[in-house]
Amino acid sequence: MKKFKFKIHGNQYEAEIINIEDNIATIEINGTTYTVEVDKDLTPTKTPKLVRSVAVPTTDTHPATSKTSTPGTPKGAGFIKSPLPGTVLEVLVKEGDHVKIGQRVLLLEAMKMENNIDSDKEGRVVKIHKHKGDPVMEGDILIEIGE
Repeated sequence: MKKFKFKIHGNQYEAEIINIEDNIATIEINGTTYTVEVDKDLTPTKTPKLVRSVAVPTTDTHPATSKTSTPGTPKGAGFIKSPLPGTVLEVLVKEGDHVKIGQRVLLLEAMKMENNIDSDKEGRVVKIHKHKGDPVMEGDILIEIGE
């Protein structure tokens, strides 16, 4: 388990703790094995458990917000947001274009990779918020989709 070097009254000692159970330890000193009893209970050091908090993407809406549309609202209205930070390489649609779900609308460079941004809504492109060469952060609105 653990090795130690001691110097007592000028004499060199090499000690190794071989095993510890409750308050009984098996120790080897200069090649001779001893079983010793310790006054208190010894517990081996445990590695701390790492607890990671739940990651929630910033592009998601608040959990209390309804994710379904009401009967009176247009079905495709909403925003296409950036899933990660990067730079806009190319915008593949124009304002006024009609887009369908799954249609590629923008090309984003992030971490030296090209990422296709597809529409998750159907409707007309109302406004393009980011253009070629613009830097974007995660959650930034790229394109606004309307009725």
